[in-house]
Amino acid sequence: MSEKYQQYNRLLKEMNNPTLYIFSGLPGAGKSTLAQELSQQTGFVYLRIDTVEQVLKNLFNFKVEGEGYRLSYRIAQDNLNLGLSVIADSCNPIELTRSEWNEVAIESKASFINIEVVCSDISEHRKRVENRDSTIEGLKLPTWKDVENREYHTWFNERLVIDTAGKTVSESVQELLVGLSTDENHLTMHCAGLAALTR
Repeated sequence: MSEKYQQYNRLLKEMNNPTLYIFSGLPGAGKSTLAQELSQQTGFVYLRIDTVEQVLKNLFNFKVEGEGYRLSYRIAQDNLNLGLSVIADSCNPIELTRSEWNEVAIESKASFINIEVVCSDISEHRKRVENRDSTIEGLKLPTWKDVENREYHTWFNERLVIDTAGKTVSESVQELLVGLSTDENHLTMHCAGLAALTR
């Protein structure tokens, strides 16, 4: 670990700044379950894009595209500006939204950590998608075909990857907590935000 990264990490700790935990992944991978568990264990603000988008649909009866993300950015930023860490739960499938989430943290002078949740076992993933129930009133869940055809860009930036295949929720949560507590993961992803702030 370089001295430069160590200095960044010490500075972040001294700043005691909030963190934006950006969860990403295809439907059925387990990201909402893990994001909610993290919120319950930490008390951090939980923000679910599916909920925001469905409320917009219910209120205004129109096809929601980027509006749910843009509204969620503002809600997240309000909380970060208050010094509250935020857990953002969304599919976050394309480079544009990933960059925009990072910018939310940077503009609030907060750290950010990207967390991609995947299920590498296709059969298990499909079973989850086909057998889960919606917890949001009015939300129509995607079919397996919808998930297969979903636009989802390859990741090129640093992130913490949690593969939930063949694991219980408790096992996946434990892996997440261990990953978040590892200095190397924190340094790599927090420094990206700090570097942008200090440019």
